[in-house]
Amino acid sequence: MSLESVRAFFAEKASDITVIESPISSATVTLAAEAYGVEPGRIAKTLSLRIGERVILIVAAGTSRMDNKKVKAQFGGKPKMLGLEEVADITGHEVGGVCPFGLKAPLPVYCDVSLKAFDVVVPAAGSTHSAVRITPERMAELTAAEWVDVCEHKP
Repeated sequence: MSLESVRAFFAEKASDITVIESPISSATVTLAAEAYGVEPGRIAKTLSLRIGERVILIVAAGTSRMDNKKVKAQFGGKPKMLGLEEVADITGHEVGGVCPFGLKAPLPVYCDVSLKAFDVVVPAAGSTHSAVRITPERMAELTAAEWVDVCEHKP
């Protein structure tokens, strides 16, 4: 269902963007970089977090690490990663395929400034074998994301 919901999202909002599929798993940043022939930083990973009662998604460069202090300062609470079952339940996407597109229900999406280091990034597209190539600005625009600085940036 998840890959289909992402395809439907792009068919409706950005028909020029095509979902690409890989025969090998792209469930981790390292695997995704290998599968799509890009450096790990270009993989746009989506973190599913609970902060108090809220669930949010943060999309960040593959080589960045979430900074708990920055997240707490930005969102006013301690972040907690969603559990495996919760992720699929809430986003509609399986772990390793979570992305800000084609979500089961609307969620607040935030793009970390670490993505701005790249002209094109490669986020997952709803499954562990799919992705899209997209500019960080377009991804933020299509998902109504707000830009935040909540990660430690590594080159």
